[in-house]
Amino acid sequence: MPLRAILSRSPAAARVAPFVLFLLLTAGQGHFGPASAYWFYLAKTVAGLWLIREVWPLVPEMRWAFSWEAVAAGVGVVVMWIGLDAYYPKIGFAKAAVENANPNLVFGAHSPLAVFFLAVHVIGMTVVVPPLEEVFYRSFLYRFIARPDFLAVRLNQFLLLPFLATAIVFGFEHSQWLAGILCGLAYQWLVLRKNRLGDAITAHALTNLLLGLWVVWRGAWNFW
Repeated sequence: MPLRAILSRSPAAARVAPFVLFLLLTAGQGHFGPASAYWFYLAKTVAGLWLIREVWPLVPEMRWAFSWEAVAAGVGVVVMWIGLDAYYPKIGFAKAAVENANPNLVFGAHSPLAVFFLAVHVIGMTVVVPPLEEVFYRSFLYRFIARPDFLAVRLNQFLLLPFLATAIVFGFEHSQWLAGILCGLAYQWLVLRKNRLGDAITAHALTNLLLGLWVVWRGAWNFW
């Protein structure tokens, strides 16, 4: 049976399963040699695009939207993410992991494969990650914490416990946990303000795009 038909049976599954499948592919990165991290990233990017295509008709709030607030939040978050980095301890970092994040060391400086995988990473984090994460965190988790019948909770309904809890869970998905928490609060504020998910998707994409370009330009591989 096609995945779309299976997920159409459950609004929760349509919002959770793509994110979980994407995480499972992420867990395989780097466990089969340094080069495997890049091939897994390519695989999960392609899989992520397919998952978005499958659930697009099932998740009506998964629609991009543009506003000045989205742009301001996206730029503000990346400035905060980089600016705070030196001032708090991170989780889950090791020197080898940081070195393996640089494809120039794995495939050769400025080699075609290194350039290709840099492009794949920036595209993946800009186009694939934001819709999957925003649907899971801001559409599903925020509302599910408030009420198991999560579709009965409005996107613009402010609830303190879900507001804080969702941001904390989102933050600790990242090694830069403090920046992640503040980032989660900013994106959730966008959803509450605009009563739609699309602005948060756009802000998230802009943050990731600018951060990806910063990583490539400055060699700040710790952000990957």
